[in-house]
Amino acid sequence: MKDGKHLESLTTENTEFKREIGVFGGVSIIGGIMIGSGIFYLGSYVLERTGMNGGLALLCWIIGGVISLFGGLCYAELGTAMPKAGGRVVYLDEAFHPVVGFMAGFTDWLIGGPGSIAAIAIAMMTVSKSFFSISDTGVKAAAIVIIICLTAYNLIGVKLASLVQNISMVAKLIPIAIVMLAALIVGKVTPDLTLGTAVTYAAQNNTSVFSMIAIAVVASLWAYEGWTNLNTVAEELKNPKRNLPLALIIGIGGITILYTLFNFAIMKVLPHDQIVSMINGGDLYLGTAVAKQVLGNTGAVIVSLGMIIAMFGAVNGMIMAQPRMYYAMAVEGHFFKSFAKLDPKHKVPTVPIIVQGVLAVVLVCLRNLDQLTNMVVVTAMIFNVLVILAVPILRRKYPKIERPYKVWFYPVSVFLTALIFAGLVINSAMEDIVTGATGLVVPALGAVVYFIFDKKVKKESK
Repeated sequence: MKDGKHLESLTTENTEFKREIGVFGGVSIIGGIMIGSGIFYLGSYVLERTGMNGGLALLCWIIGGVISLFGGLCYAELGTAMPKAGGRVVYLDEAFHPVVGFMAGFTDWLIGGPGSIAAIAIAMMTVSKSFFSISDTGVKAAAIVIIICLTAYNLIGVKLASLVQNISMVAKLIPIAIVMLAALIVGKVTPDLTLGTAVTYAAQNNTSVFSMIAIAVVASLWAYEGWTNLNTVAEELKNPKRNLPLALIIGIGGITILYTLFNFAIMKVLPHDQIVSMINGGDLYLGTAVAKQVLGNTGAVIVSLGMIIAMFGAVNGMIMAQPRMYYAMAVEGHFFKSFAKLDPKHKVPTVPIIVQGVLAVVLVCLRNLDQLTNMVVVTAMIFNVLVILAVPILRRKYPKIERPYKVWFYPVSVFLTALIFAGLVINSAMEDIVTGATGLVVPALGAVVYFIFDKKVKKESK
């Protein structure tokens, strides 16, 4: 009977939340978080790591998108079977042990959510320096103001927050589309997409093409980061069994095409020698150079505005999605009780939203952009591996649960995606020891906190 009630609580679509988010709203949350500053400068890193080979760089963007898509499909299967707020915290609880889900939620609470918000807010105000004369201290102060204002706005309710997400999603795609289409139409360069120079580069630098692809894909994955957040608002999606996988597939698939075409458009306008010269000179914003060349100074302004709007939407999306995970931790019983309460009028988890905002402000003050992004990526990938492995585990544990959606090409796709993410985690940790250590220490601290709460829960239940 107890197991029956537990399964019913996992699979029911009954909820205290308001179901206000449709398919377009779901796509807007994914796109709003994923399309941030990365589309404008990460192409330079991908090119650099592929030995400036355009064909291999485009291949890496596609691989990064495919990896993200199959990771998203795993989340879609889990989310439609268990349409609960909290996303991966719920799946890890059920597949492994509540301590594992708590470790993921705790890491997101302390680093992932606030770190991403802080990083994107800083990047947003850094881009704004092209319009305003602002010091580094001013950048951080303005980033703090943005975080406070959007945090306050998200306290009003998910419908209004989702509306901002929808508007910002459309608003940022317009300038990106203008520049990309203009470049594809006007660009007269015929880029060399053969892989010959990559093989030569690998031989000259004592590496392999496979290794070059691996480190370039890691760079691209920061641009794709964010697709996991839709599952955290599963209880606020209309018809989640249909709309969750649909939004994930449309969102990740569409963004993969967008990123690949955008980087190809750059190669259609800028000669290879100019691209190499810019990157070697430290000018990473190739998209801005393309806009200026195709559309003049107006184009550069359009791209800058597009970047600001893109990052604004990403910050809003993170502030909206992440607190639902902390809510799920509290409902489960091993976190602060105040985190499990919804505002009686607006039906949002008020305390988690406020605390997240405070932590993000603290990180803005303590860390710089590079430190924040590195810290977030590694910790996110660690738990993505475990969530992907949760798919076969939960199929065996709960074989009778209705699964309206199932991962394509199972089980090969699941285990291959898990292996790829695991390899990327190891590679990233080896490149940055401090970040790798953070990725282990913070979850371990989360385990300690869990057992402190667990002891308290057991004592109260006696």
